[in-house]
Amino acid sequence: MELVFKTLLFDQNDRIATVTINRPDKLNALNAQAKSELRELFTQLKTDDAISVVILTGAGEKAFVAGTDIKELTVLNSETGKDFSAKGQEVFDLIENLGKPVIAAVNGYALGGGCELALACHIRIASENAKFGQPEVNLGIIPGYGGTQRLARLIGRGRAMEMILSGNQIDAQEALRIGLVNKVVPQAELLATATSMAQLIASKGQVAIRMALKAVNMTQETTLSDGQKLEASLFGVCCESEDFKEGTSAFLEKRKPAFSQRSLDESSLRPSDKNK
Repeated sequence: MELVFKTLLFDQNDRIATVTINRPDKLNALNAQAKSELRELFTQLKTDDAISVVILTGAGEKAFVAGTDIKELTVLNSETGKDFSAKGQEVFDLIENLGKPVIAAVNGYALGGGCELALACHIRIASENAKFGQPEVNLGIIPGYGGTQRLARLIGRGRAMEMILSGNQIDAQEALRIGLVNKVVPQAELLATATSMAQLIASKGQVAIRMALKAVNMTQETTLSDGQKLEASLFGVCCESEDFKEGTSAFLEKRKPAFSQRSLDESSLRPSDKNK
């Protein structure tokens, strides 16, 4: 897939795509164009069967994404502000619900919209110099791209309240301690670590990966009972896949499975599954 953008870099190696937000002179701050291009690119990645895992990072060694372009905020009022927030949420929702794992390789500042972008990813690996924060209160606003919701779900209400109400930044080790990131590595090892994890995930049965993403993403939106019903339904979908037959056969035959690497066509889901 050959794609050219003004604010993004795209690279594909085997079944792994690497998306780099490329505004290093602005600390990779998200402007309207960057959000539009993220929407366009991830919409294409969603249906590209040649891609199993996506790595999302920022250009340079200073910032993943240092926030939103402040100049674009100064003209907002109650109505345009609501629309501004909703459109950003749509882009981040697309990433969270891509149906493919997205790994954030956080290579520096992840502040405001940058922290929210990392939260929308499924796994977060941080370099030792990474900094996280939701400093919106310093501008007289609140997080608008899902930060008030995803942060509390990930690290707990109390810790999320502290980060959001104080506007303070935390370092990578503190982010690891509170569960905001999965792993902290030296800057020089960041992309290699993210790639290694992506390769591991890409080697698995992609039907199972997609169903697992769907089930786990719903944990905060359903009761335990409804969540388990969804889990059982998606478990059943997996049992009809070629990957299930290959995986169980390989285990019994004591060999490495050779998964098809094809993702599941949504049309193969039963109507009751599509609505869950």
